[in-house]
Amino acid sequence: MAEQNAAPLLKVEGLKQYFRVSKSFTVKAVEDVSFEIYPGETYGLVGESGSGKSTIGRSVIRLYDPTAGKITFDGQDISGKLSHSQNNTLRTQMQMIFQDPMASLNPRKKVEDIIGEGLDIHHMYKTKEERRDKVEKILAKVGLAPEHAERYPHQFSGGQRQRVGIARALIMNPKLIIADECISALDVSIQAQVVNLMKDIQQETGTAYLFIAHDLSMVKYISDRIGVLHLGHLLETGTTEEIFENPIHPYTRSLLSAIPLPNPVVEKRRVAETYDYATSGIDYNKGTNHLVSGSHYVKCTDEEFAKWCK
Repeated sequence: MAEQNAAPLLKVEGLKQYFRVSKSFTVKAVEDVSFEIYPGETYGLVGESGSGKSTIGRSVIRLYDPTAGKITFDGQDISGKLSHSQNNTLRTQMQMIFQDPMASLNPRKKVEDIIGEGLDIHHMYKTKEERRDKVEKILAKVGLAPEHAERYPHQFSGGQRQRVGIARALIMNPKLIIADECISALDVSIQAQVVNLMKDIQQETGTAYLFIAHDLSMVKYISDRIGVLHLGHLLETGTTEEIFENPIHPYTRSLLSAIPLPNPVVEKRRVAETYDYATSGIDYNKGTNHLVSGSHYVKCTDEEFAKWCK
């Protein structure tokens, strides 16, 4: 559970991430995004494909160099050129779980070496026996047996491979884990197992998550707070209850209205709202953050806010 009275573990301010495709064309993948993540909290980042969710995660962990903005992690500014100590902190205290477990695991290495690579790089053990013991303990934590350490990635199922990815992140004992659509490639039953595992680990270790996904029902289940992203703009943010019980932005309402309902009688009467940015008359670049209530903010103009909050 989030420690809201504590200082933010991660603070992103005015993040911009541009990619120059040619001399005359630049893709503005992320535009002026700001949010905070507190210790022990799960912040869900949702939006359709191509909205910039994964780009934000990769910018935060510095796989990309931010075009503009400020990223503060555990009290240190990590948005510019990193010193040796800052880089060491970033690489140990922040970890990432990738979307495709097979593509993110080295097929030529055994699981023991995949999980223990971070320990090797940062010299976090004194003997090989200590390294082996740490790997076996983390395998047990994610529901895998000690003998799995001697296997290769292709010898596992999709769910097991994602557990290896989670173990690789956890063994560094990080304060923040960026889960980049880590369940989207898995079957529904396996998704539930992985998400429940992540929740159990969070309760045990107090790790914070940036949970990136487009499955709103899963985001609702795991997240303390949610940010809704579209075309690189963070349109609405608030607690899970605030977003689901009182969606303000038309894009947020369209996303929530598209969630299938388990009751077949109610599902028949469900009407999905449509939203098309090109014809909506809304200009994201003109919007500013407006407080709805509590920690609930929506990005819009004064006129749009007065219209939507009647």
